[in-house]
Amino acid sequence: MSDLQPPVLAIDGLRVEYPLANGSVFTAVEHASLVIQPGEIHALVGESGAGKTTIGNAVMGLLEKPGRIAAGTIHIGGKPFDPAKGSAEGVVLGRDVGAVFQDPMTSLNPLFTVESQLTETMRAHLKLDRASARARALQLLEAVGIPEPQRRLKAYPHQLSGGQRQRVVIAAALSCDPKLVVADEPTTALDVSVQAQILKLLRDLADERGIGILLVTHNMGVVAQIADRVTIMHRGKVVESGPTVEVLRRPRAPYAKALIGAVPRIDAKLDRFPVLGDEGKGRAAEARAMLRSSAERTGDAVDGAPILSVENLCVEYITSGWLPGSKGHTFRAVDGVSFSVNSGEVFGLVGESGCGKTTIANVVSGLLNPTAGRVTYRGQTVAGEGAIRRIGPLRQAIQMIFQDPYSSLNSRMRIGSILAEPILFYRLASSKAEAEDDVARLIEAVGLEAEAAQRFPHAFSGGQRQRLSIARALGARPRLIVCDEPTSSLDVSVQAQILNLLKDLRDATGLTLLLISHDLAVVRQMCDRVAVMRQGKLVEEAPSETLFTAPQHPYTRELLSLVPTLDRIRGEPQAA
Repeated sequence: MSDLQPPVLAIDGLRVEYPLANGSVFTAVEHASLVIQPGEIHALVGESGAGKTTIGNAVMGLLEKPGRIAAGTIHIGGKPFDPAKGSAEGVVLGRDVGAVFQDPMTSLNPLFTVESQLTETMRAHLKLDRASARARALQLLEAVGIPEPQRRLKAYPHQLSGGQRQRVVIAAALSCDPKLVVADEPTTALDVSVQAQILKLLRDLADERGIGILLVTHNMGVVAQIADRVTIMHRGKVVESGPTVEVLRRPRAPYAKALIGAVPRIDAKLDRFPVLGDEGKGRAAEARAMLRSSAERTGDAVDGAPILSVENLCVEYITSGWLPGSKGHTFRAVDGVSFSVNSGEVFGLVGESGCGKTTIANVVSGLLNPTAGRVTYRGQTVAGEGAIRRIGPLRQAIQMIFQDPYSSLNSRMRIGSILAEPILFYRLASSKAEAEDDVARLIEAVGLEAEAAQRFPHAFSGGQRQRLSIARALGARPRLIVCDEPTSSLDVSVQAQILNLLKDLRDATGLTLLLISHDLAVVRQMCDRVAVMRQGKLVEEAPSETLFTAPQHPYTRELLSLVPTLDRIRGEPQAA
């Protein structure tokens, strides 16, 4: 690129404030500066709530009221950003600035098909006719790796997996060839194979089209793989910034060193995840005590016998056409899957987006009925032919942590009420005051302050909401937790705290976990056994160490080869 071209984004001394009801001011971002040149990917990393997403929203003029830019300047393509208007003169969001938001489900309108949502922006900004816009939409879906793109064009968001929805959002952001893309956790919901496709796509867009990308992420492996520069934030302030190789290999700030050290490894299994300083120590004690007392009352013991069995499970979705006489389409999401989970075990279920992992989780949790096969819990059939009703202790025993922390928390309830609901419903507290005490302990156990109980879900970042979702699942004092991507929206430091908490609970109480994840490094550290799925079928099952050191199936070997790690950093000379 020519040196005469202005930066696609220049931020200098940015301060973002949120006035509070008591008259004080919360500073979300303080004196932040960064520059993105054409063709450059600049990663913005830090803990949940550090101010990363706030900077991205400020650039796009999407700060939620009463948030305001109190100081500093933003220039987009050399044009000054006007905080009062929320835009720069001649710069159009959607055409000149593309956006990939953290939560794909709330980014897409549930009432419109994928095709209508992709073509709308192109027809408005590029003045394309319907046929040309549709052809370009099809090309975009192919570029981001959507399977069966012709069929997916006619699908609605709820008919896609989380990873597929995220790919649609990325396709929409690229639809008008913007000069700047603000990507807020663009690969959070993606498995490693699709993540590799998306990262290559973003890198190619930067290299070939000169698009500048502000990449907000907590995945340090992703940063190492594609970012040219990285800025690390902590509590609203920039603590370190520079070329990716320099920051990741030779960090100077203590916080940067600790953050990089907390990245889970895939090459060896550790007893515990390293955490930042003393964070996380002692937070599991109260939650452990709550679950232990529940286990003692129900007489549960860790005997190694199967607590959960899935036998020849099949799940089919049948869609009917809108027009009279049109034929329906049958899609088999899960095809003859069988496995068992032993009491006190952490069992991992991995595979690419859309392979059926979440469908199995929904069947096990009682949210979906299978087409064939059955699921048994402690010898009782809970799904499939002859299943008993899930009431009382059985309903309490199996809880779920959902993948999406935005839609899994009731936006009209305060956090204290959300967390107290299962405690009161299952009569685990003798009074409302005792339930409030349990809620305070749960909030502390997942690393948040007690005052969080008085706030609504919208007042928290995505990572903080996921921690609260985990606290809610623990509040029912279950014996089996189905964890559907429980740490996908968490930064590495908070992820370490939560995973250590789950390990502590398993060791102290015999809690059993069915862990569904696309983060293979997390699976390596957490799981005793792992099953690999592909296109609805189980292709390999083995003890964790065996699967990661000597995988048998070609697909498993491919997945492991695609995991982004800190061993390979962009721009670093490779050994011969």
